[in-house]
Amino acid sequence: MNRHFVIPLALLLMVWGLLPACGGSAPAVAPKSALQVGVVLGVGGENDKSFNEYTLKGARQAAEQAGLAFEYVVTDSIDDYERNVMNMAGKADLVITPGYLFTEVTAKAARDHPHVHFVIVDVPYFPGQGCPETVEDCYSAEGGLTNVTSLVFAEDQMGYLAGVLAACMSQTGVIASVSGMEIPPVARLVTGYRQGAKSVNREIVVLNQYVPNFDDLPTGKLVGQDFINQGADVIAGFGGNTGNGGLLAAYEAGIMAIGVDVDQYFTYPEVRSVLLTSTAKFVDVAVADVVIQFAKGELAAGIQSKTLATGGVGLTPYHAWQEKIIAAGCAEKVEAAMTAIRADPTVTGVK
Repeated sequence: MNRHFVIPLALLLMVWGLLPACGGSAPAVAPKSALQVGVVLGVGGENDKSFNEYTLKGARQAAEQAGLAFEYVVTDSIDDYERNVMNMAGKADLVITPGYLFTEVTAKAARDHPHVHFVIVDVPYFPGQGCPETVEDCYSAEGGLTNVTSLVFAEDQMGYLAGVLAACMSQTGVIASVSGMEIPPVARLVTGYRQGAKSVNREIVVLNQYVPNFDDLPTGKLVGQDFINQGADVIAGFGGNTGNGGLLAAYEAGIMAIGVDVDQYFTYPEVRSVLLTSTAKFVDVAVADVVIQFAKGELAAGIQSKTLATGGVGLTPYHAWQEKIIAAGCAEKVEAAMTAIRADPTVTGVK
């Protein structure tokens, strides 16, 4: 004989979790999801051994430390910068963009998403870069960028120190730099490098070439080889993966080299045997710091400047070259240059 069982609606609802069990309390409301940090990387990707990689490192570590959700996207083409930033702004509470090529798209996204905070690395919003006539207006209601923090670094100061070291170590009286796009941060680095070298040897020849791409190792290598043929015995790589090409040329020729942005002794171990040092922006530290400020509700709009005096820039350790650099008296010259910059930052040739 078939029997039909009728299950009360209340029991079904309880099984489905829509009613509390007898004698129990209502289910707890799910907590609000964590604030989200989003990073949009530029061309060169997350393993560029330089700027992108360390921006990502600092943001990710700080987000994890603060218990914030985290996401990032790699931009494959300059044409995709705006789309990627806008997409990230649609879901993240803090959006970080590293580098000059993000200047206009970050300003536009900030105006379109006033409740999202943006951090742009290496770009102060001066007039002509998406802002009204004065710097202060960039962070006013009229300027529309009250939700943007700029992280800027004194590239000229670390370039100056590198130039002092290169000129001191050079035996040929010719040094060079393989640089990326001719944009303000790179130009300041090149200017500082030249001024620092001239402070040691007024007659030294300082060669430089800008390459309109930060991710062109083959061209960077060719430029480096050309400089070596002109007598350069120190090559500085000032331009992401393009600059790495110059370092590679130095390694293959057995001459000295200087890295950029991070300690390339660790990030580019293939060339470490010729690497004197690297000019360093402590990007990971600076980015991590603003993420923590954001998590605490303390991140203000405006420009945060990272200089030699604040510990934001400098040279990395000399590693295997330390004894030779000290023996040549070059470490002492670098220390003296640091003192000179702290006393008068304009010695670098950049105001």
